[in-house]
Amino acid sequence: MRLVILDNYDLASEWAAKYIRNRIVQFKPSADRYFTLGLPTGSTPLGCYKKLIEYHKNGDMSFKYVKTFNMDEYVGLPRDHPESYHSYMWNNFFKYIDIDPANAHILDGNAADLQKECELFEQKIADARGIELFVGGIGPDGHIAFNEPGSSLVSRTRVKTLAQDTILANARFFGNDLSKVPTMTLTVGVGTVMDAREVLILITGAHKAFALYKAIEEGVNHMWTVSAFQQHPRTIFVCDEDATLELRVKTVKYFQGLMHVHNKLVDPLHSIRAYKD
Repeated sequence: MRLVILDNYDLASEWAAKYIRNRIVQFKPSADRYFTLGLPTGSTPLGCYKKLIEYHKNGDMSFKYVKTFNMDEYVGLPRDHPESYHSYMWNNFFKYIDIDPANAHILDGNAADLQKECELFEQKIADARGIELFVGGIGPDGHIAFNEPGSSLVSRTRVKTLAQDTILANARFFGNDLSKVPTMTLTVGVGTVMDAREVLILITGAHKAFALYKAIEEGVNHMWTVSAFQQHPRTIFVCDEDATLELRVKTVKYFQGLMHVHNKLVDPLHSIRAYKD
């Protein structure tokens, strides 16, 4: 497990984007060998997405041979609703890059058979030979995707009823009208993400500090589902200084002392230009 600590949100977002760029470019994806990327929504990954868009526009990376799988989607919310995760992904990322829409997989919260939709999503991941890199974020209660406290740590993609605290927290996106807030979602499971060959989790802000403490310094606990990734062979937590406020000083110093090693993962920064004839 790696913990990468940057000074602020912008630097954490940039480090994560550089890492994703290097992984994709060095993989050398092609029509016969796609790179598979798991993606989150929410406010935390926006800075990372902006940097990836910049790298694409500068001609340093391409998503032509990348398949993406998003973590979750609300049940019953129209696809074109401004708060749907379909809208989020297209408006904040996909429409600015060269990904084939057919390769951008997002769960359908309006499917006639929701359970079947979840099973098909797992099958699509398997058909794509699994996920190379799953990028995630967490909530203040340590949930990843919509795997809220108490979720099974071996769970698969499924229908999930949202906790009341989550519904209340989401009300701000729906004009503070609780009647308009979705109460159910489709979400990948903890086990689904754990199956990825590598996991990168972005954690920023003081309001996520206790969750990071639970993820790093305490044991695996299904009440803090992000803690499961202590047991993944290739997990990278990328955080800013504010998110480390609940960690022991010696923990922070230990991982800061490894930054010269971690920075070799993003320096040098690779570009597809180097692989062109």
